[in-house]
Amino acid sequence: MSPTETKKKIGIFGGSFDPIHHGHLLLAELCRESLGLDQIRFLLANVSPFKTENPPTSNKDRIEMVQLAIGGNPAFEIDTREIDRGGVSYTIDSVREMISENIGSDYFLLMGADSLVDISKWREPAALFQLVTPCVIARGGVGEPNWTELLPYLSEEKASRLASFQVTTPQIEISSADLRSRLERGGSIRYQVPPAVEMFIREHGTYGVR
Repeated sequence: MSPTETKKKIGIFGGSFDPIHHGHLLLAELCRESLGLDQIRFLLANVSPFKTENPPTSNKDRIEMVQLAIGGNPAFEIDTREIDRGGVSYTIDSVREMISENIGSDYFLLMGADSLVDISKWREPAALFQLVTPCVIARGGVGEPNWTELLPYLSEEKASRLASFQVTTPQIEISSADLRSRLERGGSIRYQVPPAVEMFIREHGTYGVR
């Protein structure tokens, strides 16, 4: 870190964002506030290792929708490195790149409590959690996260503080898959995505909208 740079607390929020919706944005903002994060990076996956059979909507459209959704919030930033890199996206690769670019900053990985079940299938989970602190998001009404799935990959110090990095969010039942299905059926997505995102989808015929 150069003398002019300052240490930051940076949240990493990865996903396909296909499309991005209000649930994503609220979750990110609550994590930013609860953990005192300086910045949250929306890390767009090129191809998720768990969704290789179902490639996402065009990268160009997803990038534009995220840019429209987060515009106006100076703490939110889009990160397209996984799209630029191509192939299957692995969080550990992106985290290593980010750390090399911002030496000295602290990184927090925003992850849903439901993702803890698959943590053993992630690439190099032990190495990943040496580099980042997990911020586990427990949605209201879903129940407590199963911490035991994560503990084998954490240092004693991080494990002892894990509960302080849990953020509870309201129970908002919005999913990108449901939004795509509604659009394919000609249904409304109003109030579930930012108006600018809905306008983009309808103007560009994304998801087969006519």
